[in-house]
This record gives sequence, C-alpha cells and structure tokens, in this order.
Amino acid sequence: MSHPHTYTSRLSWQGSTGVSYDGYDRTHTVATPPADGQLVLSSDPAFRGNATLMNPEQLLLAAASSCQLLSFLAMAARSRIDVLSYEDEASAVMPEDERPVRITRITLRPRIVVAAGADLAKTRKLVDRAHNACYIANTVNAETVIEPVIEHARA
Repeated sequence: MSHPHTYTSRLSWQGSTGVSYDGYDRTHTVATPPADGQLVLSSDPAFRGNATLMNPEQLLLAAASSCQLLSFLAMAARSRIDVLSYEDEASAVMPEDERPVRITRITLRPRIVVAAGADLAKTRKLVDRAHNACYIANTVNAETVIEPVIEHARA
C-alpha cells in the first residue's frame, strides 16, 4: 500500500495594489510547518521585487539542487561510497520571450569530493541515478542538466 506524502506551506502578504503595478510591495512571508521559522520573499527585481530577498524562481532552483544532493548522498551511502564534500553552483534560465514564461532549463554543477580509492565511474553513475530519483526533477518540466566534477580527496 502506498503512502502519500503531504506538504503544507503558509503564505502571507499585506499591502495595497491600489497604489499601481509599479508601487505595491512584493514582500511576503512563507512558512512550511512543522519546520521552524519563515522565509521573507519578494519577486525578481525584473518584476519590481526587492533584490535583497529571495524570490520563487530562486527557491525552485534551490529545491532542485537540494533534492539532487539528498538523493545522491542517500545512494552513495547505500553504495558505500564515502562522499566528503558536495558543492553546487546551479543556475536556471527563464526566457521572457517564450510563452508561457517559465524556467526552461536548470543546470546543476555539483563538485563532489570522494575519499581516496572511491570508484569515480560508479560515483558518476550514482549522480545520474540520483537525478532520475529526485522528486523535484521528476515534478518540474524544465530541462535539467547535470554537469558534475568528481574527484578524489587529496591526501
């Protein structure tokens, strides 16, 4: 019997759009119970948002990057690959001239360091398997590309 996983979020905004499209405040908060705390977000500066705050597009990219990391680490641990560090410089592209406007490409660039003697080819295969298992990648329709760099730890 399958078990559905359910997630909740609580979003809150106050202000007035009566001041015009250019003038209303895009700042809002998001909480994801039962997690503590909340995020303060805005829209992208291109859409009159606050550049010092995260925006939904960045959160989508961060979710894809985080999901890839967590899927990979689980598979590496089960395969007895000792991963020592993982950093990702991810990016997303959202062309405004394509309709509907959406993120069309996510590129993940993980830099993975494994223990000396770890099988690099097997590690690379686990990166691909993790992508196929990633819940976020399986949810979004943007092309997701992974460009890993995998290396052994220096002695």
